[in-house]
Amino acid sequence: MPHNKSCKKRLITNAKRNERNRQNRAMMRTQVKAFRSNIGSAAEEDKAKTLSEIYSLIDTQARKGLMPKQRAARLKSRMAAAVAAAAK
Repeated sequence: MPHNKSCKKRLITNAKRNERNRQNRAMMRTQVKAFRSNIGSAAEEDKAKTLSEIYSLIDTQARKGLMPKQRAARLKSRMAAAVAAAAK
């Protein structure tokens, strides 16, 4: 247990951030999984709109440091490839 006042505050702040980051990561993963499961059945316009929303979400997560930028780029690339493959 921390002894200093500032260390106690840091402990509380880190716990709050950890919880917030965990929720954000879980939300992003859930949306990506839902997109992947619906990729074959959704209409083309819906896919484009949903893909755009997920791109924005992934970029936000990478900008905030919840995932490395390269992982975000790789994820976006794979999702775009899946959409292109489903269109054929």
